[in-house]
Amino acid sequence: MDYEPTDYKKLAIRQYPARDLRETAEGKYWRQFKEPVVVQQVGAVSHIDFSRQYPYHFAITSSTRVIVYDTHTRRVRRQFTRFKDKAYSGNFRIDGKAIVAGSEDGLVQVFDSASRTLLRQLKGPQRPTHVAQFSSDKVHVLSGSDDATVRWWDVTMGEQVCRLDGHSDYVRAAAASPVSADMWATGGYDHICKLWDVRSSECTMNLDHGSPIEDVAFFPSGSLIATAGGNSVCIWDMLSGGKLLRRLANHQKTVTCVCLSPMAGPASAAAPRMLTGSLDGHVKVFELDTFTVTHATKYTAPILSLGLSPDCGLLAVGMADGYLSIRKHSRPKEATGPGVTGRPAKRERYKPRLTAATYRYFLRGQNEKAAEGDFKVAARRRARLAPYDQFLRKFHYREALDAALDSRQPEVVASVLEELAARSGLNAALGGRDAEGLLPVLAHLDKYIREPRYARLLIGVAHRILDAYASAVGASREVDELLLQLRQHVHLELRLQADLRRIQGMMEPILAASLASGEPQLPEE
Repeated sequence: MDYEPTDYKKLAIRQYPARDLRETAEGKYWRQFKEPVVVQQVGAVSHIDFSRQYPYHFAITSSTRVIVYDTHTRRVRRQFTRFKDKAYSGNFRIDGKAIVAGSEDGLVQVFDSASRTLLRQLKGPQRPTHVAQFSSDKVHVLSGSDDATVRWWDVTMGEQVCRLDGHSDYVRAAAASPVSADMWATGGYDHICKLWDVRSSECTMNLDHGSPIEDVAFFPSGSLIATAGGNSVCIWDMLSGGKLLRRLANHQKTVTCVCLSPMAGPASAAAPRMLTGSLDGHVKVFELDTFTVTHATKYTAPILSLGLSPDCGLLAVGMADGYLSIRKHSRPKEATGPGVTGRPAKRERYKPRLTAATYRYFLRGQNEKAAEGDFKVAARRRARLAPYDQFLRKFHYREALDAALDSRQPEVVASVLEELAARSGLNAALGGRDAEGLLPVLAHLDKYIREPRYARLLIGVAHRILDAYASAVGASREVDELLLQLRQHVHLELRLQADLRRIQGMMEPILAASLASGEPQLPEE
């Protein structure tokens, strides 16, 4: 009897839950950063800064030089080497035409980013200057040094405008407010983050982080500020007088850098994220509603610096062993924000006018959607069946199982096996096989029998195969090797289950005693 495809109901593939939390859209977005290009530097990469002008080149500070990299080729464009000793904090001006950097001898130097010409040398601090940043007005520079002073410079005159005293230890971090060119935050090893108004040369707010501060960053709104130091990151509310909103202790070692991405996330280009790097070798991504970790990446060495381009297209991470990791995103977003220049607008493509002389004229309207009152004529389409469905329709059970195994999709194989069991066709599908036909079945069992989602079904299949082919053991070397591997995997799984039961037995009295004493239980992870 010949069956039409409409008489056969396609096999419904069973859906299993995701194996872990990485299968979220957020994890997929951050995993779309490609394999890193790793570049060896002369010394540790202590600072990374991206230009806000397209194409968003970035500068790194390592040993006695500041190096500018091209974001497209990820190769060196220019090097600034006019430092007698170590260089620190190489930063772009907002227009990308100048670079400022501090140094071990206390000098603050300003360079032309295109010609590498030394424009200014600002002399004042007698100790190493670890902080040097341009103001958004392009003519002022803020510096912080190990003499516990913060200085405000006029680049056009090459003179110090004012000196901001208040820190009692090294000044190692600074950030400019995104909403005011006169408001700055500085952090030092005295555990204090100070908010300065350079117009009055006064400190307007003190924030006690509780440990030496390594980095400071303003949120895009300018109302919140993040301080990093010790193994924690603190979020402060400026509008509430410096109220501590959250202390994030998600790292095991000192947090060395923090930055706020202008945009990120899988769905919206307006969803910012906070990235932190630590000496424990992890870069962690936080969403800014509940400050939970949405993604984490492990690097091979302690992290000293990180930077994310304004369009989130490039992630650069500097490490203590002198390696620079550069990862490029497959689909960067469009950059937005104060002082950020996006990609140049593309010219609109010329579209020829449709006339009866062109073929497209007769195809117009095919993609239009029907109106509410239009009558729709359903098109009859022949059902397209997968190979295993075609064999199941004809009751060829062995061929159906082979077709499912060829798909290399465990969900498909599990669904076909369940359908065969419901039809009482497992014996027909598994029996009468030679060594070549038995190898794919054993390879699938060997790979997935320890998966909790498929274990119950595959254990029954394994029992049937052992019962049917026990007398043929030793006839094929390949089959014997797969059976031996299957046996080893089963023994390892049994040993693991025994260890878990032993741990469970030890934990039950502890939990029972905790409930009896009224102590709160630990939250589930």
